[in-house]
Amino acid sequence: MTENARAALVTGGTGRVGSVIAARLEAEGFAVLAAGSDDGDVSRPEEARTLVERAAAELGGLDIVVNAASAGFEPRRIEEVTESDWDAALDSTAKGSFFVTQAAVPHLRASSLGLVVMIEDVAAYRPWPAFAPHCAAKAAQAMLTRVLARALAPDIRVCGIAPGPVAVEPGQEERRAAETLLERIGSPEDIADAVLFLVSAEFVTGSTIFVDGGLMLNP
Repeated sequence: MTENARAALVTGGTGRVGSVIAARLEAEGFAVLAAGSDDGDVSRPEEARTLVERAAAELGGLDIVVNAASAGFEPRRIEEVTESDWDAALDSTAKGSFFVTQAAVPHLRASSLGLVVMIEDVAAYRPWPAFAPHCAAKAAQAMLTRVLARALAPDIRVCGIAPGPVAVEPGQEERRAAETLLERIGSPEDIADAVLFLVSAEFVTGSTIFVDGGLMLNP
């Protein structure tokens, strides 16, 4: 890393959204560690700490943490949901976001930027019966955005981004576009744009940006 470069850790950095965020940060001059599941189980405190310390050592510090790791987004009827479904949803999304952020606090406090971005989901705010564990896990993560913003202020800003249909499965584009006011789907690049906005939005903390094409305003 060059002397003046900023450093970012992106969990879920090998996924469809996380990888685009990582690439965009790199294009903007950040040194980035894009971490995937092979880099550790972030729901385990000791593995989260190991990942954070590795990132800080390799990058020369940490200025931003993007919590984009998520799992358990599988449709299930309420009668079919298992404990393993709950564990998959809560572990990386809620526990992982907390323990990675917890481990990163000393490094972020040493930074002049000090930013945590939670990649939430509109599912945190919409009751989707087929995705009960995912909705609950994302709602927990969204609350962490606010809890951690209060706990870590004024040194560290904590913000959320709630994507709508931006990483749509092939064949679902038309149906998902109809859910939005803009009548089209978005892209992971839209989420990366929002992350870059938050980097420079120094008077924003504890808030969530909805990048959803107006989905939240639809019934």
